[in-house]
Amino acid sequence: MGAKAGVSVEEYLHTSFPDLDREYRDGELLERSLPDYLHGKTQLLLAAFFAALRKRLAIFPCTETRMKIRTGRYAIPDLAAFWPGEPSRVPETPPLVVVEILSLDDRLAEVRDKLEEYKAWGVAHVWLVDPYSRRLYTYESGLIELQRLKISELSVELTGADIFE
Repeated sequence: MGAKAGVSVEEYLHTSFPDLDREYRDGELLERSLPDYLHGKTQLLLAAFFAALRKRLAIFPCTETRMKIRTGRYAIPDLAAFWPGEPSRVPETPPLVVVEILSLDDRLAEVRDKLEEYKAWGVAHVWLVDPYSRRLYTYESGLIELQRLKISELSVELTGADIFE
C-alpha cells in the first residue's frame, strides 16, 4: 500500500491529493482503500448519529481528519469524536472515539494494526464497523464483536439498527 518514500512531515501537511487523502508513516505516504457507496452511507449515518449528540453533549465529531498519532505518523480515521473540548486543526491528542469502517479491499491485518495504534495512542473507544456483514466490533487487545457499542463516559450506545438499513 506504500506510495512514495522520503516525504517530509511539512510537505505532507501542505499537500492535497486529487483523489483520496493519504496517511503518513515515517516519510512514506500510505494509500487508503477506496470507499464504495455502502461505506460512504455507513460513514454518513455514523456522522449523523454523532452530530445529533452535539445538541446535548460537548462532543466534537469529524470525518477523515488527519491526526498526529506520534512523531512521524499521521492517520486518517473514517470518523472520530472528541470530548469534552474541540481539538486543534490537526489533532495531536487522542479523541474519545475512533471509528474505522471496513471497505471490501481492506486487509484485516492492516486494519488491526491501525486499531492497535489508536488504542496505544490513548483512544478510549476504538470501533470497527463492517457494513457488508452488518457487524460491530470494539478493539481492546483484539477485536471483540458486540451487539452494542457503548460510550460509558457519555451514557450513549449505538446499535446496528442505528446505522444499518
